[in-house]
Amino acid sequence: MPEKTWELCLLLLLGLGLGLGSQQALPPPCESQIYCHGELLHQVQMAKLYQDDKQFVDMPLSSAPDQVLQHFNKLVNTHNHSIPADQLQVFLQEHFHAVGQELQPWIPEDWKDSPRFLQKISDSKLRSWAGQLHQLWKKLGKKVKPEVLHHPERFSLIYSQHPFIVPGGRFLEFYYWDSYWVMEGLLLSEMPETVKGMLQNFLDLVQIYGHVPNGARVYYLQRSQPPLLTLMMDRYVTYTNDTAFLWDNIGTLALELDFWTKNRNISVNLGGKSYILNHYYVPYGGPRPESYSKDAELADTLPEGNREALWAELKAGAESGWDFSSRWLIGGPNPDLLSSIRTSKLVPVDLNAFLCQAEELMSNFYTSLGNDSQATKYRNLREQRLAALKAILWDEEKGVWFDYDLENRKKNREFYPSNLAPLWAGCFSDPGVVDKALKYLEDSQILTYRYGIPTSLRKTGRQWDFPNAWAPLQDLVIRGLAKSPSPRTQEVAFQLAQNWIRTNFDAYSQKAAMYEKYDISNGGQPGGGGEYEVQEGFGWTNGVVLMLLDLYGDRLSSGTQTAFLEPHCLTVALLLSLLPQ
Repeated sequence: MPEKTWELCLLLLLGLGLGLGSQQALPPPCESQIYCHGELLHQVQMAKLYQDDKQFVDMPLSSAPDQVLQHFNKLVNTHNHSIPADQLQVFLQEHFHAVGQELQPWIPEDWKDSPRFLQKISDSKLRSWAGQLHQLWKKLGKKVKPEVLHHPERFSLIYSQHPFIVPGGRFLEFYYWDSYWVMEGLLLSEMPETVKGMLQNFLDLVQIYGHVPNGARVYYLQRSQPPLLTLMMDRYVTYTNDTAFLWDNIGTLALELDFWTKNRNISVNLGGKSYILNHYYVPYGGPRPESYSKDAELADTLPEGNREALWAELKAGAESGWDFSSRWLIGGPNPDLLSSIRTSKLVPVDLNAFLCQAEELMSNFYTSLGNDSQATKYRNLREQRLAALKAILWDEEKGVWFDYDLENRKKNREFYPSNLAPLWAGCFSDPGVVDKALKYLEDSQILTYRYGIPTSLRKTGRQWDFPNAWAPLQDLVIRGLAKSPSPRTQEVAFQLAQNWIRTNFDAYSQKAAMYEKYDISNGGQPGGGGEYEVQEGFGWTNGVVLMLLDLYGDRLSSGTQTAFLEPHCLTVALLLSLLPQ
């Protein structure tokens, strides 16, 4: 059945509130009967031989897949489909290699000592720390071995021609939206060739698959992540003025945006008018291979007919980058249960802000390349999206944007930093909205958190909820507020940057590590919750810290953590900051 037909079937069934019966009602995440679906995957993951399900699906095969499956089928038949754990362990040792063997460490050739931005950092401790973060690029560099190109069927890793920077920890492959903040850090480290190679890897994926997968593994193939490829290209071209590279790849950037407009669009009717926006939506079946046992056990809590729909929504949650969050838990009697997930039933603020920004950049790219008709096309698309954002997502009373709940036909007025994403993306027409967003942050008590901006105000045990704070979300708010012409709002942006820098610096001083997330209820310690232990590394955290040190390096301090200034004190702080030093 064609892919689009599957999508229409799922939409119809979900729209009617019906479940999907058989486990094979939707196509699997990829064709591999080892890494994506089938009895071998099921037996190994449900035996829980490893602490993390991701470990098994990252293990390369020692021989061809059909031979491995043949041996497995013999074992299954011998034990009547119930293989003892010790026999399964022996089988894996015989037919699989250890995780990570298909990658080799790589020191970027354009890495250099003492990039210029370090000199902008006044505080000597922060400058020394930034130098150590600059060193970490060498630790996070990876290159794919040639055997992945010659025998792709033996690996879950997707071959990449160019070396890359990974997030770190359990994430040995590159990820889509993480890489934007990594690239920002790399450009500050004066490493444009590394960035160009990473960009080329993404462009190659679009050429092969029509979109950028979530990450460079076959089990991620049918889901993407927040679409920041056009922005990555903009940052690279702005830094290098490499317009030839842009010229060669502009069609591929357009192809990637087409994926979102064709496969992830949704029509919203309001006031007799229809608006086209986008949502996260992955109509593929079965548990996520890298979290198989958790997804299977969660599905066991539901009637059999609802399981495929659950798995599709979990994949959509993973596509959002926010896996998982109360943001998506809007269905079912208990909104705190992960089985209440309805990602595809929400129109997300951040996704539409990212696409709005991409449309503006594409219009600018085509103008610079002399293609006025394409420039006009994307300018019109952006105008249409701006109108839709204002009509569907903007909330005049609160002075901010909210995700729109398609099932209940109302906005989700909970606090999430993504509510401010249009500021960061420059996707607004009234300059006054930035100061309205500041008032929203004050009214929501967000400025009282001294270690970072919380991901939500709901404590669900999910990693994209309170009390965790994530680097990219700090960036959305800080650089969004910094767009204001108001000195007071700019001062708040600086104070938020100061809080986040101290949280990261203090944790690094204690543990000599950077983390993917931080717990702001616990003095800014490494975060927790979710499906795996907190990871060290860490690509996007490093990138955001370097960006903030570059932006505010002349003012940031490594000194004692202080509570955020109350709003009425900001005016005094602002006046003091303007006095001659």
